[in-house]
Amino acid sequence: MDAIGLLEFRSIAKGIEATDAMMKAAIVTLVQSAPVCSGKFVIIIGGDVASVTASLAAGREISKDLIIDELMIPNVHPDIFPALMATTTVDEILAVGIIETLTCAACIVAADLAAKAAKVKLMEVRIARGIGGKAYVTLCGDVSAVRAAVEAGAAYPVDEGLLVQSVVIPSIHPDVGQSLL
Repeated sequence: MDAIGLLEFRSIAKGIEATDAMMKAAIVTLVQSAPVCSGKFVIIIGGDVASVTASLAAGREISKDLIIDELMIPNVHPDIFPALMATTTVDEILAVGIIETLTCAACIVAADLAAKAAKVKLMEVRIARGIGGKAYVTLCGDVSAVRAAVEAGAAYPVDEGLLVQSVVIPSIHPDVGQSLL
């Protein structure tokens, strides 16, 4: 999948209706379509750029006034989809970086920027379930790469006023590292 798209609605019912319209509009992969904390609904899709663009347009058409946030990233980093689906495998965890954001879209953008900035592995992108509508990404690598990735990834949510916190943990305790997988 070359591109990722996201629509976040303030209505669960409209989110479900939009998901249906989006899946009928183009051939895309449905990564997530679910209610999240604070009564919102998030739809995440992947596919080629043209299909994701067409699918997002169909979703927007359902109810523009109920969309809270959206994103479209062409040429998305390949670690994004496994991290979103919690299927990432990691051999060794040296240092860990965490970027915590107020919105789902800001977290995915931060994760993409971080992964493209340095040689790190995205461990997980957690989207708004059970965490009050916030989102976070965890990543690992050597300390200098993790620092560079977190700095690059946090820049977007900082600029948008959407960063909750970013942290780099060098030499993470093995039990803590494993608990993040």
